[in-house]
Amino acid sequence: MLGVFVKAALRPGLVKPCRLVRPVTQIPERSLVHQEGLPKLPVPPLKQTCEQYLAALEPIVSEEELEHTRQLVKEFLTGGVGERLQKGLERRAHKTDNWLSEWWMQSAYLDCRMPVAVYTSPGVVLPRMHFHDRQGQMRFAAKLIAGVLEFKKMIDTDTLPIEYLSGKPLCMDQYYQILSSCRIPGPKRDTVVNHSIGKTPLNHIAVVHNFQFFVLDVYHSDGTPLTVDQIYMQLEKIWNSSLQTNKEPIGILTSQHRNTWGKAYNNLIKDKTNKESVRAIQKSIFTVCLDAPMPRVSDELYRSRVAAQMLHGGGARWNSGNRWFDKTLQFIVGEDGTSGLVYEHAPAEGPPIVFLIDFVVRYMSRSEIVRTPMVPLPMPLKLRFNITPEVKRDIENAKQNMNIMVHDLDVKVLMFSHFGRKLPQKHKLSPDAFVQMALQLAYFRMYNICCSTYESASLRMFKYGRTDAIRATTTDSFKFVQALQDPAKQNAERLALLQAAARTHKDNMYKAIHGQAIDRHLLGLKMLSIDELTSMPEIFMDTSFAVAQHYNLSTSQVGSKTDCVMCFGPMVPDGYGVCYNPMDEHINIAITAFNSCDETNAAKFAQAVEDALLDMRALLEDTATAEQ
Repeated sequence: MLGVFVKAALRPGLVKPCRLVRPVTQIPERSLVHQEGLPKLPVPPLKQTCEQYLAALEPIVSEEELEHTRQLVKEFLTGGVGERLQKGLERRAHKTDNWLSEWWMQSAYLDCRMPVAVYTSPGVVLPRMHFHDRQGQMRFAAKLIAGVLEFKKMIDTDTLPIEYLSGKPLCMDQYYQILSSCRIPGPKRDTVVNHSIGKTPLNHIAVVHNFQFFVLDVYHSDGTPLTVDQIYMQLEKIWNSSLQTNKEPIGILTSQHRNTWGKAYNNLIKDKTNKESVRAIQKSIFTVCLDAPMPRVSDELYRSRVAAQMLHGGGARWNSGNRWFDKTLQFIVGEDGTSGLVYEHAPAEGPPIVFLIDFVVRYMSRSEIVRTPMVPLPMPLKLRFNITPEVKRDIENAKQNMNIMVHDLDVKVLMFSHFGRKLPQKHKLSPDAFVQMALQLAYFRMYNICCSTYESASLRMFKYGRTDAIRATTTDSFKFVQALQDPAKQNAERLALLQAAARTHKDNMYKAIHGQAIDRHLLGLKMLSIDELTSMPEIFMDTSFAVAQHYNLSTSQVGSKTDCVMCFGPMVPDGYGVCYNPMDEHINIAITAFNSCDETNAAKFAQAVEDALLDMRALLEDTATAEQ
């Protein structure tokens, strides 16, 4: 199923939910007022990027490969090609609001042909709920819908609090892209359509139960939203008119390889009824998936099972057909108390999604005092699909491919309960750097080498900024993990090396959020040479470049106030996807790998991460005790 993707970060579809670095403050004021005043994304100096690129290669390629790359970089810098491309980028930066955003959207998402399920769409697991029946499921879903509509009110009235980082306002544009938007498959490139931009306000969400889609109007004719009670009653009607469990899972088509789905999509919408039904889903504000209960597992495995359910639905037999994976926001509520969401990554990164989750969870925890007048509400519209033999064949094909994907994805959620972010903070270490060094140590212990590591960082200090990469594997991180494995080293030296590695990580993080990292700059230079139809510069054809872009560790910190965990699939066939949420006293970590790779194992890596975190705590505490 998986080809070997080598040039990964410039390979489409490699994007991870991003993180902000220091705590973000929120100030209630008009969020779009600041947009115009935001600075443009800078183009970093070419020499600086080339030097940082060579430094990033040191711990991950052989000396021989590095020497060859040094020569290529020197030619690129002095032979005129680099300078010409750099000037072209600077011209593009001058002419556009953001020189990167269009290229990034294309290369990272819309040109990507792998399925969005597992490969690019992150899932979020919410804390376990204490309901186990349809009434509980409906009540929870109704409150959740009401909470999202309350969030939408801030978007519609432009009263969303502005986020600040180090006193600087952040770009809020992504918040305006997550509702009423949907990805549309194309034969070679997809598009994203945002329906909230139209003149007529959208009034409906899509609800899917037992693979059957419904349009649920969530606003009255006077523009006021339905109350929780009213939404509950409407969900009851939907449930009662979708009791049959033998319906064709039309939504599973959206989980296919994008070229396959593009062809099936064109075939599906030839029929007028189908086209209207598809459009209704695409134009919905968001989608709610009322999932059937999944097979019970032990408490220890529960979150791992739910993480998989959020990413892919569990397979054709279970809830994978109870989705429309192209929809930006899909909230998932299971009859067995499971809840969370899956989001299509093209319009936005993790922080707006997490802000929305925190907002909705807070809204739902408030006590309800709503006296709803019993007004008759129209029956939600059931969407009809005409299943021709061709569509039926496409569905069967999608079922088979989904089941292969489900069997291939290995998911382990580690609820690390021994300590949280307060411990590294007490020892004057960045919690993010501390977790990243633990990942480096765990990987080194398992494989006896370092690998290319991607951690996403937000570029929202700049207008329409998305992400750049923090390269977490550095010469300093390599020295630290070697020292921890070397019995001859003393703890004082190991601690000094940990502190140095954490400092370097923090410096790289600072550079990344200020637009001075290397990966997007290299992408820009490469994209420009493609656009100009000139020959591809040698540095992009080099083995070292392929190694640097092959992220065996694809990581992201997505911090939230809610005790949830985000998860996403690995970037490469022989890699891991690692997403972590450091809370004060514990850390939620989701790890994914592919079963088709013999070398990777999510549970073993989770154990190695747990051991690494505990050994690093011991190092901090033992050294502190020795100093006393």
